[in-house]
Amino acid sequence: MGEGLLQPMHLLLILAIALFVFGPKKLPELGKGLGQGIRGFRDALNGGLHTEEDKTTEAPKQLEDKPKS
Repeated sequence: MGEGLLQPMHLLLILAIALFVFGPKKLPELGKGLGQGIRGFRDALNGGLHTEEDKTTEAPKQLEDKPKS
């Protein structure tokens, strides 16, 4: 019954409908939010064991420029 549920053509159709409904500007934001949600869910399942590793793999923080006196 569930055989071939998510075939490539089905995924393309879902992506096309999402693009039509949300538009090209909103779609990357939705993907990012979905990815963060999945990552948070995995961390919760693992008991937050990998939270320190995740923090180090994020983009580096911008260095603060101190005004010269």
